[in-house]
Amino acid sequence: MRAMVLDAPHQPLRLAELPIPQPNAEQVLIRVHACAVCRTDLHIVDGELTHPKLPLIPGHQIVGTIEAMGAKVDKFYVGQRVGVPWLGHTCDRCRYCRSGRENLCDFAEFTGYNLDGGYAEYTVADHRFCFALDSSFRDLQAAPLLCGGLIGYRAYSMTGDAKKIGFYGFGSSAHILIQLARYQGRQIFAFTRSGDITGQEFALQLGANWAGDSDTLPPEPLDAAIIFAPVGKLVPAALRAVAKGGIVVCAGIHMSDIPSFPYEILWEERMLRSVANLTRKDGEEFLALAPKVPIQTEVNAFPLTQANQALNTLRNGEITGSAVLVIDY
Repeated sequence: MRAMVLDAPHQPLRLAELPIPQPNAEQVLIRVHACAVCRTDLHIVDGELTHPKLPLIPGHQIVGTIEAMGAKVDKFYVGQRVGVPWLGHTCDRCRYCRSGRENLCDFAEFTGYNLDGGYAEYTVADHRFCFALDSSFRDLQAAPLLCGGLIGYRAYSMTGDAKKIGFYGFGSSAHILIQLARYQGRQIFAFTRSGDITGQEFALQLGANWAGDSDTLPPEPLDAAIIFAPVGKLVPAALRAVAKGGIVVCAGIHMSDIPSFPYEILWEERMLRSVANLTRKDGEEFLALAPKVPIQTEVNAFPLTQANQALNTLRNGEITGSAVLVIDY
């Protein structure tokens, strides 16, 4: 099979011919149709996430069909279309797993980081961490739901019943979650990098109540804010934007250092928290909601062999919506 492989951080991915992997008893063999490109992939390639398996096939927003199954697989059937997310395996024994917080598992393994992922024609995945996909979503449109959607949904859920929510960084996650927010009758205030008129217009087209630069205050105080961009200086900016009792959620797996800020912008019971990974429950809830909205993903397609170009386009902030690798099949 063809695969794009990372040999070391700060190096471009190389195209390789590799043996098709074989599933163990708990795994399914998946013929990959599409794999969305995530900012986390960029953090891995750029060495900001420092302990990947090497060499590594990146990619953790995988859509494909099952071609073979291990002896203990009882959840799917050969020929079924499934999605593979970031969370690839947990121990089911540690205190986090036993308390419904498998996203914090001490021994978790992640697709496209500890486990080979979907920048390839085939991959294997633990069937217990795969999701069936609604037939209303085509392959390319379904792929961004598997991280931008799923982990974005977990961050969104942390805002509780907030009516006015700020989205800092209007990329893959934000363009998905704004559709759910509008469906639920919430108001969204979109913040982009300074001068990103295209991103602001995109947010307004999707129903944002306001869009502007991230270094400005919104026209009214927010009940909550989600920081999707991996930029630490947005934390104090978001704290200044939320009202008393407001919540600021950091949605990324990596962020630049947060600068010091005065206690007064955290005071009055504002809350600052992070989101780590996802649970299977998050996935089931979100993928059941997505067809009801229905969520429509804006996709920029690249062939598998142009994975480096896709990553570079994301790195430069040139993607509107989501980048997706298309694997010929």
